[in-house]
Amino acid sequence: MTGGGERKHAVLSPSAASRWLACTPSARLEERFPDTAGEYAKEGTLAHAFCETLLRGMAMKEAGAGLEALRADALYSPEMEEHAWDYAAYVWAKLQAARAETPDARLYVEERIDLSAYAPECFGTADAVVIADGVMDVVDFKYGKGVAVDARENRQMMLYALGALERFAWLYDIRRVRMSIFQPRIGNVSEWGMEADDLRRWGGEELRPRAAMAFRGEGDPEPGAWCRFCRAKAQCRALAQRNMEAARKDFAGVAPEADGEGGPGLMTAEETVAVLEEAAGIRAWLDSVEKYALDEALKGRKWPGWKLVEGRSVRKYTDEAKAAEALVAGGIPEDQIWQPRQLKTITAMEKMLTKKGFNALLGGLVEKPKGKPALAPEADKRPEWSSAEADFAGIKTE
Repeated sequence: MTGGGERKHAVLSPSAASRWLACTPSARLEERFPDTAGEYAKEGTLAHAFCETLLRGMAMKEAGAGLEALRADALYSPEMEEHAWDYAAYVWAKLQAARAETPDARLYVEERIDLSAYAPECFGTADAVVIADGVMDVVDFKYGKGVAVDARENRQMMLYALGALERFAWLYDIRRVRMSIFQPRIGNVSEWGMEADDLRRWGGEELRPRAAMAFRGEGDPEPGAWCRFCRAKAQCRALAQRNMEAARKDFAGVAPEADGEGGPGLMTAEETVAVLEEAAGIRAWLDSVEKYALDEALKGRKWPGWKLVEGRSVRKYTDEAKAAEALVAGGIPEDQIWQPRQLKTITAMEKMLTKKGFNALLGGLVEKPKGKPALAPEADKRPEWSSAEADFAGIKTE
């Protein structure tokens, strides 16, 4: 086992490949805006450090080495360490399976990969690479829990795999590449593979020309789902134009007096669905614009027609202990001034105990009530909502 990649920023970052391949100007536009990932990014970095330390320790049969320093971090939680152990076990199982077929199969941890042959100044770090006879596995650890990440045709994983292929092809006869995403906080493990020749062909025919355009900041802006994490989205004119036109473009040619479901002047079902399909993206974009404008105003920028004001605030005690003393001295019984003790939330308790510990102690004492109904696209993996009222709707009784 070997390794030792260093995490630095690249203009054409593999983690943003799905964005700059689709919207080539975005990479240079993002340079004008600060990275505000903040606490989540730091938490992810610590989780990755656990993963690396555990895998290196397992290879040297010293899995506990270096863990104490990581546990001292303010962002540490037992849950984080448990997820790192799960990831390490997942990668280790891949290595053992590879060694069953190829005794000298190798594991590379946090391996720096160079993609400059395909994308200018592009580099990255592969979390884990397992190489056996003819096959290479590339594994990426995701600590986020907001969106399940799919390995299928995942551009970041394809870049990592292509870089690893370039890195090790002279040592091994790699004919097939498998890519895996391990996302433990939401129980997501996604795997996908492709032939090495097909990956190289994609690198030469699609990646190389698009990356060259992205590095120069050329091409037309192309708004889409990839805008979600773009640092420039709050000021991107193309995205603004798309969102401002999104709701009304589907109504083109519809006369104001056309009959909707409730009569003239109201929307049809198709028009309502058109708005629903755009709502989430528009809402997220509006939030980003408002946040950008506020941040700039706090730095002293004046927006024509707008001003900074004091927002709503909630009253609070300056000193709870002294407030209690004053109430008792005023003749108020203690049982009337203190709220009853409350257990920590399930999420906080699970983070403290780890998921396994929580299930062992409290698994039989937790229930998950039926959630409130919500609209979602038909492609959503959740089953269609039902209730007794809905199930019996339309049934006539005598």
